Amino acid sequence: QVQLIESGGGLVQAGGSLRLSCAPSGRTFSRYSMGWFRQAPGAEREFVAAISWSGGSTYYGDSVKGRFTISRDNAKNTVYLQMNSLKPEDTAVYYCAARSGGIVYYTSINEYNYWGQGTQVTVSS
Repeated sequence: QVQLIESGGGLVQAGGSLRLSCAPSGRTFSRYSMGWFRQAPGAEREFVAAISWSGGSTYYGDSVKGRFTISRDNAKNTVYLQMNSLKPEDTAVYYCAARSGGIVYYTSINEYNYWGQGTQVTVSS
């Protein structure tokens, strides 16, 4: 069983930056495709970004393209989400997700096996 631990959330002013981290406990994740999703109050969980197991391929949701960057360091067993130029509409709980045996990136909730507990990101105007 893979447990994903997110960190790095918090309160930031509009235009600011945050970096989220996600690390699995109990095993290495170099053969897992990884993704970030978010869920605002009253809204459905939304795809944010995804990265292939090698880190060679990435994909972003339209609302964050050009502002967010997903990356991974397999040596440190960690995936990151760098969030720049944050907007109040980016406020949500952000979830890290992992797919075992994945090769490319995945954008659908149903394609992921494991989820973190979420970390709150609040952007004030």
